Amino acid sequence: MEERAVFLIAYAATHGPATVRQLYYRAEVEGLPRIDKTESSYGKIQRQVLLLRRTGRLPYQDIADLTRWMRKPASFNSVAQALQETARLYRKALWLDAEVYIEIWCEKDALAGVIYPITALYDVPLMVARGFSSETFCFEAVEARVGDPRPYIIYYLGDCDRSGRDAAAALKEKLERFAAERDVKVVFVHLAIAEDDIFQFDAAACRVHVGFTFGGNEFDKWLPTREPKRKSRADQLWPHPFACELDAIEPDDLRELVHWAIEYHLPPDQLRVLQVAEASERELITLFVAGIAGGEP
Repeated sequence: MEERAVFLIAYAATHGPATVRQLYYRAEVEGLPRIDKTESSYGKIQRQVLLLRRTGRLPYQDIADLTRWMRKPASFNSVAQALQETARLYRKALWLDAEVYIEIWCEKDALAGVIYPITALYDVPLMVARGFSSETFCFEAVEARVGDPRPYIIYYLGDCDRSGRDAAAALKEKLERFAAERDVKVVFVHLAIAEDDIFQFDAAACRVHVGFTFGGNEFDKWLPTREPKRKSRADQLWPHPFACELDAIEPDDLRELVHWAIEYHLPPDQLRVLQVAEASERELITLFVAGIAGGEP
C-alpha cells in the first residue's frame, strides 16, 4: 500500500488535477502491487485516495471532481464589496471578435475538472453532456447561438465504447437538427476517442494504439482498455473486444488535446495581448471602486 501511496501522491502532484479513475489507469499501467484490470482494483484505488486525502498526504485540489456544485445567487454586504468583487473577477471577452464560436463538450462530469483550467484560461465554455444529453440541453445550446452568423464549432470528448459512441452520435444529431431549424451553422468534431482513432488492439497487453493528427499536432499513444459491457442488447452489438475510456488518457495529454482545439482558432499571442489589456482594465476598475468606497480597501 505504501508503494501505491507514493506513486499516487507523486503522480497527482505532477499531473493533477486528475480523476480517481485516471489514477487507477496509471497505477494499472505502472504495474503497482495488487492492481489489475478489475473494478475491485479500481475500488482499492478509490479507498486509498480517500484515505490519503483524509490523512493530509494527498491534497484535495489534486483530485478533479465537478460532479457536484452549489447553486446560489451572489450576494454582498455593500455596494462597495460588490464592485470590489466585480474588479477581481473581471474578464475580457476573448472571442468577441473571433471568426468562430467554439465550445468544448465532455461526456463525463469528473473529467470536466481535469480540462476546466484550460477552458477557463481561454474563456471557452465547457459543456458537460453527462452521457446522453437531453433535448432541452441541446436546444438551449443552439438557441443561444441564434443571431450569431459565425460557425458554431463543438469539440467533443467521450469514451470509445458502445455507450460513448451512441451518446456522441445522439448529441451530434440533436445539435445539427436544432441548428438546421434555426439557421445556425454547427460543426461537430469528435476530438477523442472515436473508433476511427484506434489502429491496433494488443489483446495480450490489454491496450490500444490511438493516433490522429489535428491542426498539425499528432496524438500517438498506447492506452489501457477494459472489457466492454455486454449486458444489454445494445452492448452486445459493440463490434470490438475492448472498450477505451476517456479516463485512460493521462491528464496532461487530455488538457493538451483541448489546447490544440482552442489554439487552432485562437493563436496564443492573441491571448497574451488580451491578458495584458485585461490586467490594465482590472486595475482601472479597482481604482474606480476605491474612489467610490472613499479610498477604503
